[in-house]
Amino acid sequence: MIYQVLEEYTKDKYIPLRMKMEFGRDLFNAFRKLDILQELLEDESITEIMINGLENIFVEKGGEIYQYEKRFVSRKKLEDIAQQIASGCNRTVNEAEPIVDARLPDGSRVNLVLPPVALNGPIITIRKFPKEGITMKRLIAWGSISKEAAEFLEKLVKAKYNMFISGGTGSGKTTFLNALSQFIPEDERIITIEDNAELKLQSLPNLVRLEARNANMEGEGEIDIRELIRTALRMRPDRVIVGEVRSAETIDMLQAMNTGHDGSLSTGHGNSPKDMIGRLETMVLMGMEIPIEAVQRQIASGIDIIIHLGRMRDKTRKVLEILEITGYEEGRIQMHTLYEFQEKGSSHGKVRGSLVKKEELQKKEKLLAAGY
Repeated sequence: MIYQVLEEYTKDKYIPLRMKMEFGRDLFNAFRKLDILQELLEDESITEIMINGLENIFVEKGGEIYQYEKRFVSRKKLEDIAQQIASGCNRTVNEAEPIVDARLPDGSRVNLVLPPVALNGPIITIRKFPKEGITMKRLIAWGSISKEAAEFLEKLVKAKYNMFISGGTGSGKTTFLNALSQFIPEDERIITIEDNAELKLQSLPNLVRLEARNANMEGEGEIDIRELIRTALRMRPDRVIVGEVRSAETIDMLQAMNTGHDGSLSTGHGNSPKDMIGRLETMVLMGMEIPIEAVQRQIASGIDIIIHLGRMRDKTRKVLEILEITGYEEGRIQMHTLYEFQEKGSSHGKVRGSLVKKEELQKKEKLLAAGY
């Protein structure tokens, strides 16, 4: 494309300065950066990038999806960029291992899928994170959470309540976890554990970040989340933060919460708080065969608070529910709603509503111990 435009303008032996600058930038990105992908990464208004092989590129802006007009020049160039992204975080992607989760230097989440699994060519999906950390004040200003609920959660974090953030894909779980971290006292030692390092915990000097590692080409050297959690417990943590639980590592996270590491935080995928409890039970059973009653008791004693997030029809992300787990009785995990989002219609395409307080916190021992 660059060469076609150059040929057209060189017929008149004149190239405008603006176009020269664009050509220089495009050539630099093509040889030293990530080609046309670099432009999308530098555009802060874009929150998601979806590259569907050579034919189509889509981006998300302001909650709406648009098709991008540019294309990669060849499949090999696109494959080279996928390799460059994977190698940048010590991952390998090829025909033998065509599906890989990776990250960019700024923490943006990347999923890579190559042929033969991807039939229409290399697929790259990037979830971008803001360069500046999202604070709780900004979430309040955006209407994602009420000031009252944020102040309530601040007390719970400082009092070392074990908290779990649930929500669907794209509901803002990692962003909310980052915002909650600003309430952690600076004199505590924090260990974060992630598949891909995405958390950006703020103002925590005594912070240790651990990241899982995939196996090499010979199938050796894998270090999974479970091993990292066990290692973290030997590193004298005040709190353990697991970026997201997806499988058998859930039992290790719960054991950390039940063995004196109060104030631990984690996230997981769930359509509702009740669905999240069910998923936690299933994920624990993936790690060991124990009676379901024992699993439920572990969850009830380990997790104090569940914060459920959701993405509304107007594409905004909000805290929909804050629940307290009060114990285990009569074969069920007992919980009740502390705050709940109540919708009041819509105005100019935006959902109107507020987070309403429903009930009082029952387990106040940690608050009292912290001086509240």
